[in-house]
Amino acid sequence: MELLNKNLIKNPAPARKIKIMQFGEGNFLRAFVEWILQDLNDKGAIDAGVVVVQPMPFGRVKELKDQDGLYTLRLEGIDGGKKVKKSRIIDVIGDCLNPFTEYEKYLKYGESEDLQVIISNTTEAGIAVDPADTDFSECPKSYPGKLLALLKRRYDHFKGDKNKGLCIIPCELIDDNGDELYRCLTELAHINKMDAAFIEWLQTANHFTSTLVDRIVPGYPRNEIEEIQKETGYLDNNVVKGEIFHLWVLKKEPKIQAVLPADKTGLNVIFADDIHPYKQRKVKILNGSHTAMVPVAYLAGIDTVGEAVSDPVIGKFVRDFIFEEVNPTIALPKDEMTAFANSVIERYQNPYIRHELMSIALNSTTKFKTRLLPTLTDYVKIKGELPKHLLFAFAALVEFHKGKRGKEDIKLADDPAYLAHWKQLWANFNGDYKKLAKDVIGWKEAWDCDMNAIHPDICAVVAKYLEAMDTCGMKKSVDCFVAGGKDCCGT
Repeated sequence: MELLNKNLIKNPAPARKIKIMQFGEGNFLRAFVEWILQDLNDKGAIDAGVVVVQPMPFGRVKELKDQDGLYTLRLEGIDGGKKVKKSRIIDVIGDCLNPFTEYEKYLKYGESEDLQVIISNTTEAGIAVDPADTDFSECPKSYPGKLLALLKRRYDHFKGDKNKGLCIIPCELIDDNGDELYRCLTELAHINKMDAAFIEWLQTANHFTSTLVDRIVPGYPRNEIEEIQKETGYLDNNVVKGEIFHLWVLKKEPKIQAVLPADKTGLNVIFADDIHPYKQRKVKILNGSHTAMVPVAYLAGIDTVGEAVSDPVIGKFVRDFIFEEVNPTIALPKDEMTAFANSVIERYQNPYIRHELMSIALNSTTKFKTRLLPTLTDYVKIKGELPKHLLFAFAALVEFHKGKRGKEDIKLADDPAYLAHWKQLWANFNGDYKKLAKDVIGWKEAWDCDMNAIHPDICAVVAKYLEAMDTCGMKKSVDCFVAGGKDCCGT
């Protein structure tokens, strides 16, 4: 078979002007945002190509270039009560580049008359100020640094023309991601002592919005790739798999709605006055249960989300976490919360989705802070007691960062500074679980707070769970926990 390329496409779409720059080439953006952009192009709502920018020195740009930017999207799930499998080629990528090796080419896009939109998904850790980003003669390390360099080039090239601002749409899973990116860019501009006129242009000529995204994307379908290749008749190293369900909520911003009318083609896209209710529900239930599930299920010997929720013990753990500890912290009608929670469990049970737990484990330290810490603090505030399932999952996160599943090394993937700290915490461990728990809970650099202050019993509870996991193993510990909170190994 031949590798997917433009010569294999019958009746290819005409070349589109590059109007959209996308930071990130990972599975989610390709299975969600680019799919939406494809639909908008196909239905004539926009006529726009995409340039994909690799935000890290490592990534998929080379693989995408090898296939002329083309790849296959495989959507599988339940639609209208029926099982659905469908594949299509996504052809909206007109260019892709690695700014670490093609920095001038990247900056040149700042001079483009055609460029209108910036979209990003650089993980929760991506929108942050790096004070070391002060030398724009070479590619900045952080995403805000890269974007600021591009905007400065654009400002200089167009001599401060306020009509040349861009529509900036972050998809990172943090609260008010548009406002936060705006704040980071402004702070970094001040750190670099950029002139006041540029900062004023940055703040007023550009259009920022905050967003919520929702689609489960397992990524490359290793177990189905031969079936897909037989169906398509070509090789594709960039196949990405996603569920049928999708939701994109954007805060209303007139310019962005005009340039990217993503709600006009029948997709589940909403421009809302307030995205917070949608975001809180999704992040706490869907993403939060993902993050809580991973270390518990993985250390218990399970590899996928579907296997986890189908397991009688882990499945009950996940359900009880959602219904008993998450739902009470969200100020929406109980029937709505129950319906949404049930839909999440149903999506987890999608027979076509093999969602690897280790793919969710990426940047798990930051994910705990953004996805689970708000539930912890809200639950204690509302109930006056600790959410035991959540703290069991937190103890599992600590155990997970020991780096071992039995005799197997866990391929931890996180911020290098966090990984170094986790390693040091375990290196310093001398059998005192209370001290280990206290040190982790008090890790302000990771949690932006000392969690010891949340509740007087938090350290003791986490230490108890840690000792059980470390002494008896996860399987026995979670069995005991789900059986009614009974302790293992005398802890």
